[in-house]
Amino acid sequence: MMTLRQTTHHPFIPTPRHSREGGKPERLALRLSLWFPAFAGMTKVWGAVTRVWVVALLTAIAALTLSAPLAAQDMLPPAPYAYKQLPDPAQERKAQALMETLRCLKCQSQAISDSDAPMAGDMRHQVRVRIAAGEDPEAIRQWLIERYGDYVSYTPQVKPITWPLFAAPLVFLALAAFLLRGRFRRGRRT
Repeated sequence: MMTLRQTTHHPFIPTPRHSREGGKPERLALRLSLWFPAFAGMTKVWGAVTRVWVVALLTAIAALTLSAPLAAQDMLPPAPYAYKQLPDPAQERKAQALMETLRCLKCQSQAISDSDAPMAGDMRHQVRVRIAAGEDPEAIRQWLIERYGDYVSYTPQVKPITWPLFAAPLVFLALAAFLLRGRFRRGRRT
């Protein structure tokens, strides 16, 4: 009579299960347990733990990757003309006048002349270098608007999208004058 040989359970090598019972994580655990004994016995828990750790690891990598450019600017040394004035007082006055009309994009309520943000320092440097090169302040403003958007300038520009903002006060004044005129005419008749 032939008997089936009974397999002994090795303490470091878990027995593989059927693939419908979660075979992939268990096969990975089985392969890892051959090289790393610490993974032995982890086949039941391995599937859930692996998914949680993989998601956490991918989230951490994504967060670090996306935040690296934000931190990179603060690690750079300040630009040479960020805190140093131009040698020519007339050029420095032009630069200061322009810098007071440009908004810091990081602070959002300060002019770049008052802000200590690294981005504002870079913008001050750009303004001073371009003024020293003989560029017109309005051309510098237009270059900064093209680079950073309309929000960078405190002085609004009339464009097709912004003309209602400039026309609205005139429309309201005309409407108020028309209503008050009618009110005063009625008052005189009675």
